[in-house]
Amino acid sequence: MLSRSDLADVPITPVAVVRAVEEAYLALAAQESDNPRKLSVAHPDGWSVAYAMLGRDGRRRVVAMKTSYKFDPSHDRSTKRYYTTITLYDDATGMPIAMMDCARVGALRTPAVSSLLVRETIRPGARSVLLIGTGTQGRNALPHLLAANPQLDKLMLYGTHPEGLKAVHEYLAAHNPQLELKDVADPREAARTADVVLATAGPGTSVALESTDLAPGSTAVLVGYGLAPSTLVDADRVIATSAQQMSLTGTDMAGPDGRLRGVDAELPQILSRRVDGRTSDDQHIFVYNSGLVLTDIAVAHALAERAIADGRGTEVALWD
Repeated sequence: MLSRSDLADVPITPVAVVRAVEEAYLALAAQESDNPRKLSVAHPDGWSVAYAMLGRDGRRRVVAMKTSYKFDPSHDRSTKRYYTTITLYDDATGMPIAMMDCARVGALRTPAVSSLLVRETIRPGARSVLLIGTGTQGRNALPHLLAANPQLDKLMLYGTHPEGLKAVHEYLAAHNPQLELKDVADPREAARTADVVLATAGPGTSVALESTDLAPGSTAVLVGYGLAPSTLVDADRVIATSAQQMSLTGTDMAGPDGRLRGVDAELPQILSRRVDGRTSDDQHIFVYNSGLVLTDIAVAHALAERAIADGRGTEVALWD
């Protein structure tokens, strides 16, 4: 058993996380792994939502089950409850590896996926980024983005929580001390100059950038909240980690007709060079980052190996 505290400071670099995530996508594209559709149940009044996800990583030879439960009746950070776990099994020996808290896994996996999505869709010569949001995803976003896109050196941040702003600055300084991060007061004004917009805000944000707020040829990545449906509806090209997942979790981005715009290409096919992410420099590209359990498996396995080797966790005789 690996708890949240067991995993909190297990050392792993953004470069290693991005590499593990990319390998997971390539294995899926090569049909070496399986990532079935997630199951979900939700409270009819929107108070809570739960997911169950099963996957098999053929290259790592690991099978895993991830579960998550979010209780968020008022969209308030002080009352929100979120619990997520993942159980790993060794598909070569048949032995269980670990049952572990998945909070840090998600905190690392998601920005690593965004970094790959950006790498495959930014226009040539792109240098500027606007990050919206300073929660868990916002705090981890920039070092992972830069691990795959080191040419990005004009960094802008919009947030409303002082402690969150401070945390984003501190985490960036720990990994990329040579870079300056500028806080901006007007996200719409900043977006008009940004080659990349990373929208990682929580559901309580007042920011919802419209397509007219985006710079020519820019890439807009939706991780949480911060983009209005028009950024999807009016996009020249739509990229997703999974079209199936987007159809399940992206319904709030439907257009005025109530329909969700289709996906032009998925990340596994782009990484395997079967299709292009961007097909012209002037395209507005909308990117939808939704989780695939295979990326959770890759990061969880990497963390579990390091934690177990370091003697962390508690061994339990669950099946004795």
